[in-house]
Amino acid sequence: MAVADIAPGERVIAYTERFRTFLDTDVAELEKELARQGAGTASGPKFDDHRRMHPAVWEARREVQRRSGALGLYAPHSGTAAGGGGFSRVEMHHVEEFVYRHSGLGLGLAALAWTEGPNPAIEHCSPAMREQYLAPLMTGEITAAFCNTELGAGSDVLRMATRASRDGADWIINGSKGWITNSHFADVLQVVAVTDPGAGTRSLSMFLIDANAPGVSRGADLPTTMADGLTGTLEFRDVRVPAENVVGEIGDGFGLAMSWINWRRLCRGGMCAGWGAWLLQRAVDYAQQREVGGKPIAAQQAVQHMLADIDADIYQARSTSLVAQAQLDDLDPYGMPLHPGAPRLISLVKVINDEAFFRVADNAIQVRGAVGLVQDSPEEKLFRVARNLRIPAGTSEIQRNAIARGLLKTKAA
Repeated sequence: MAVADIAPGERVIAYTERFRTFLDTDVAELEKELARQGAGTASGPKFDDHRRMHPAVWEARREVQRRSGALGLYAPHSGTAAGGGGFSRVEMHHVEEFVYRHSGLGLGLAALAWTEGPNPAIEHCSPAMREQYLAPLMTGEITAAFCNTELGAGSDVLRMATRASRDGADWIINGSKGWITNSHFADVLQVVAVTDPGAGTRSLSMFLIDANAPGVSRGADLPTTMADGLTGTLEFRDVRVPAENVVGEIGDGFGLAMSWINWRRLCRGGMCAGWGAWLLQRAVDYAQQREVGGKPIAAQQAVQHMLADIDADIYQARSTSLVAQAQLDDLDPYGMPLHPGAPRLISLVKVINDEAFFRVADNAIQVRGAVGLVQDSPEEKLFRVARNLRIPAGTSEIQRNAIARGLLKTKAA
């Protein structure tokens, strides 16, 4: 594999130049306006009476998404048939790395579709749903929530209790979901439910449900270490869903859910590389400016080693991401069925980045000493983010299971 195969190409460079302009103009303007409102920041919002993200912060993020969508910046990862950029995973690594490095913890992060935007799974929806939900998701006009996890069934998705039963041409959904990002604000819900109990991976199906449909209720906030006011529960009581709201085919739910989850796993590469580079630059600058005993702490070998460790972790994880995603671009990381060689590579990207970034964030705090412990400082916030990353979209232990299965299958073959 040549270096040119994983280097940013012309359309990535063109995209990032446009994104930089967007950050310097629209995003900068909106951040100034948000600061005047005293509602907190994008990464450290204040909360309403229900412990949910302050509405002013939410609206600032939404405005960024709408403006980004109007400029065609919001969904480069989505397929061209859906109105996206059709970027490969290698291209998206470079895009994500740029966005996270240059946005830091600001509103610019909302300009690139995250869990509340369009995703690989929803592209399998019916023509009617493409018009009703997918098209406005692509332009940032509405937001979504992926509803897979339940409080009693985390990684073991086949134990989920939410059921969908036929009633004529419709489906009736009952159950609940927990740890759902954007549960408080979503316009459309991607709900995974059991349609054929006991059928293994074919037992699940995915439905698109209007978040304000009769029988849907938004539950309590679930405060986490992220402190973002976005995570909560959802209840479904006799929710009627037309057949056209099924995503893909009945029985495709597990594969569709995994395509969403694998998308988030692969996004770790650019995210951790971008944030890691941002933290490293901040650590180097601080070490050169902070003096102890009349000398900058950068003169101390102990501090130099911390900086070197940060650099090594970023470099190794970033290299893994680019090489693995170049391979995955040949295999289709969101295929149904998924290529047997893909799960191991996807899990390598996630676990290596998650654990490397945790060490990066830890060392970034250590370089600053007590200053690094200040609540909601970039270092302290990203340390909490880094700890969080090792659980959602599959724990580090789940990733190791997938890696081992891939190795053992290869050996058996």
